[in-house]
Amino acid sequence: MQRYSRIAIFLHWAIAALLAFQISVGWALEDLGARGFALFQLHKSIGMTILALTLARIAIRYWKPRPAPVEGGWQGALAKAVHGGLYLFMIGAPLTGWALVSTAKVKVPTLIFGVVPLPHLPLPMGAHALAEGGHSLLAWIGIALFALHVAGALRHHFLMGDGLLWRMMPVRSPLLLIALPALILVALGLGRMILPAPAPKAAAAPAALAPVEEAEIPANVAVAAENAASAASPAEADNAAAVEEPAPPPSWAVQPGGTIGFAVGNGGETISGSFAKWTAKIVMDPDHPESATIRVEIDLASASVGDSYKDGMLAGDEFFGVAAHPRAVFTAKGAERTGANSYRAAGTLSLKGATKAQSIRFTLSGSGKTRKVTGSASIARASFGVGNGESSTAIDPKVAVNFTFDAKAE
Repeated sequence: MQRYSRIAIFLHWAIAALLAFQISVGWALEDLGARGFALFQLHKSIGMTILALTLARIAIRYWKPRPAPVEGGWQGALAKAVHGGLYLFMIGAPLTGWALVSTAKVKVPTLIFGVVPLPHLPLPMGAHALAEGGHSLLAWIGIALFALHVAGALRHHFLMGDGLLWRMMPVRSPLLLIALPALILVALGLGRMILPAPAPKAAAAPAALAPVEEAEIPANVAVAAENAASAASPAEADNAAAVEEPAPPPSWAVQPGGTIGFAVGNGGETISGSFAKWTAKIVMDPDHPESATIRVEIDLASASVGDSYKDGMLAGDEFFGVAAHPRAVFTAKGAERTGANSYRAAGTLSLKGATKAQSIRFTLSGSGKTRKVTGSASIARASFGVGNGESSTAIDPKVAVNFTFDAKAE
């Protein structure tokens, strides 16, 4: 039986293994969020490799003679249709993926295997939905065609006994007959093995704020007070005891369901997202806001704008640099009243290794031990090195942060 050329055989099995890997990884990418950023980059690199190898395979088809078809009729027509569909898939899927990345609001740079930069296609952002839908549809069609192609080859070789698989073997070797198809299974398994471990399940109330301990009295103040008390006359001590000390400000526990969100302009559009994990310690008497002590910690890895590509970009060094700086911390001592139920707290924000002055504004509604808190802040991202790359040039310099939650006094 006439065989394909050795180069055609090599390209066939190389593309088949890469496709199997892509299917295995791509199946889980959408559920990984920021944890899958590195895999998204690898997915794009392999996709472009498949495109290049497919174009080479098409050129080889016209350069090297191919074996004649082994079956005619409707079965032969179906086989040709499956082959044609596979070529369209192997070209269309990488191109729609390329278009998808090129039309995203946040331009995520692509380096093929971390070395060769891939420029973005000059497409309008309005084409993003079409590219995303086309890429997803082609993926499912490709999986179906891949399965039909494998089933057809096995039918010919084992059920019809015409030895069709030998045409795709460089030599007639039973070992190769097992080893080369086994590459497909190895690629499928490898794709599953390199997926990140499942993210830990969030607690029942991930945004609940931990109660704050009472503020410690500085040691020098405590010693001075003790000395003054010991030196006072009995009469002065009796008078001091008669004076009632003011009650300490209450600590507040934030209830489940609170949110911290952010929004920033990008080339005439707005990118909005939120942080899924954050904790805080708050002490404050609303009638005496100068008593406030506020500390909020945000898990930057939990940032999401609802798109896995962009979430991975947020975690990278260009934006939050989560690997080196996993948390942002805002602290403030004291607040001032700016209206009937509105306040301003001036403090500091530590983000991505920098600590800068930062203020927040908030309002309280409700009464007694239950209050609803709504507030906002405007953060100059460049002061913290957030958005310091080429993909950030169209992003506005100020990021609007908003928060809302219910709190109960303890």
